[in-house]
Amino acid sequence: MDWDWNFTNLVSLAFLGIAVFMYFQFQSPSSSPHIHGTGEDASLKSVYNFTVKDIHGNDVSLSEYEGKVLLIVNVASKCGLTQSNYKELNVLYEKYKNKGFEILAFPCNQFAGQEPGTNKQIQEAVCTVFKAEFPIFDKVEVNGKNTAPLYKFLKSEKGGYFGGSIKWNFTKFLVNKKGKVVERYAPTTSPLKIEKDIRDLLGSS
Repeated sequence: MDWDWNFTNLVSLAFLGIAVFMYFQFQSPSSSPHIHGTGEDASLKSVYNFTVKDIHGNDVSLSEYEGKVLLIVNVASKCGLTQSNYKELNVLYEKYKNKGFEILAFPCNQFAGQEPGTNKQIQEAVCTVFKAEFPIFDKVEVNGKNTAPLYKFLKSEKGGYFGGSIKWNFTKFLVNKKGKVVERYAPTTSPLKIEKDIRDLLGSS
């Protein structure tokens, strides 16, 4: 009797296991909980999948930068790191902009309120005070519930230390020619210390 009972239970467990396997194996892809357009969809494999707004509010598809090495930076106008970062970013941009390199700057006011101005004020400061010529985009949030989709993706690719959140102004993400995030640098990392990594990516096919 005991043998029959054990055998029956084993058979039942076997059928249950097969049923669970078949369910997940043949489940329709449409039932998967993807969130399209937010950077959380598994199909979003590169920065080229995203559309952002420039400083004037116009849509810009990042596919426009396909084939280039990108340095994506959250910037602020009134930070202790502002002068040195803009100065060195300008050096890098001038040196490599004609060799397939681009800097994409995203103003953010989430760190001690150090980017409080309007887009127009930010653009004037960037152009007149910091003399930057690289593209400046719409002010975004990089942490919290209103995180820009691009930044959700960047953080999911390179989480950084102590979790994925951006810690301060001038966190930098380096993206290769295929739109893949290859490195993340702390706010205190000097842009010129990234030069070798940029040069290596520019030299790769």
